[in-house]
Amino acid sequence: MLSQFLQFVFSGVTVGATYALAALGFSIIYNASGVINFAQGEFIMLGGMSAAFLVTAGVPLPLAILVGVLIVGLIGLLVERLAVAPARNAEVVSIIIITIGVSMILRGLVEVTLGKGNHALPHFSGDRPISLGGATILPQSIWVLAVSAVVVAFLAWFFGATRVGKGMLATAYNRLAAQLVGVDTRKVLMLSFIMSAMLGALGGILIAPIATTSYDAGIMLGLKGFVAATLGGLGSGFGSVFGGLALGLFEALTAGYVSSAYKDAVPFILVLIILVVRPQGLFGPKQTDRV
Repeated sequence: MLSQFLQFVFSGVTVGATYALAALGFSIIYNASGVINFAQGEFIMLGGMSAAFLVTAGVPLPLAILVGVLIVGLIGLLVERLAVAPARNAEVVSIIIITIGVSMILRGLVEVTLGKGNHALPHFSGDRPISLGGATILPQSIWVLAVSAVVVAFLAWFFGATRVGKGMLATAYNRLAAQLVGVDTRKVLMLSFIMSAMLGALGGILIAPIATTSYDAGIMLGLKGFVAATLGGLGSGFGSVFGGLALGLFEALTAGYVSSAYKDAVPFILVLIILVVRPQGLFGPKQTDRV
């Protein structure tokens, strides 16, 4: 029984780490603009698809990963410059609708150019399972957890020790005050989209060797990333990580002990409960000035 439980835990934290990266992407943009970017799922999908396409074309895996992340970062920049920036004075709801439209366009373009088929990346360091406590874990799962931990540590350093990161935090706290002390809030929003896109791409690349990716893979991953961010508290970095890992564990334990048919329903049940009991999320502030 213990080995079975551990197996579910390994599975849960692996996919949960991917949700956490998606949730961090949501939180970064929300902090910079108060907008929920529903194109985040497509950033995840584009990361896996672009890297898989490059590997198929003969590009070495490490270079394909780097180029894939950079390509999606560039797409994030273009989305902000061409779709979001022109509407910066519009209502938040209008900008959210724009991001939904962008997600549909990106999904359609990938479907037309790369097809509807599933694509996969090779495992980074082999696919022979490692035995731990009677359960097994794939080396790729360790990659997912390790890279996610490094990303979280980097973001903690970036926001706590760099001038740009502190400017982003200042914008999140009070945009007008940040502008008065010289923070270029337009560049903050641009950078937030680039970082969010690159985080999503990295998550999509890490999970692609375990679960194949396709043009519509970002829909559910994006929604679950949003649920994880809401669960932990939109705008909270720690909350995003906690929400992602908790969501992954809930899904895995539900699939293992109840039925896999209910696995995808778990995120939405959780977010409904959280919105009723604690609308700001588990680690979100009790009060906010944003709508």
